[in-house]
Amino acid sequence: MKPVKSAQLIEAIQEEREGGAPMSMSIARRVVQAFKKSVPAADPEANLWAREIEILELLAKGFLKKEIAEKLNISYWTVQTHVGRIYKKLHVHSRAQAVAKFRSL
Repeated sequence: MKPVKSAQLIEAIQEEREGGAPMSMSIARRVVQAFKKSVPAADPEANLWAREIEILELLAKGFLKKEIAEKLNISYWTVQTHVGRIYKKLHVHSRAQAVAKFRSL
């Protein structure tokens, strides 16, 4: 345990008993930074490129990546790259999650 003054310890115990979460300034700063990194953007669609939105709309309609590539006259690997970026921007891990999030926008 780090050395703390008895008054600080009593204050921290009282704060905790009242539902608080006592912590040092350095720990509080780390917690805030972690939240900033993990919180997705308020409007994920604003971060999507026009081509990514187009691909996401086709995914939502049930098109396969190969079909999307043929329809948009681009390579399968370009579609795959866009889909990976879409997942990252929307903070999802699957087609179903991406489509669900897209429909909720």
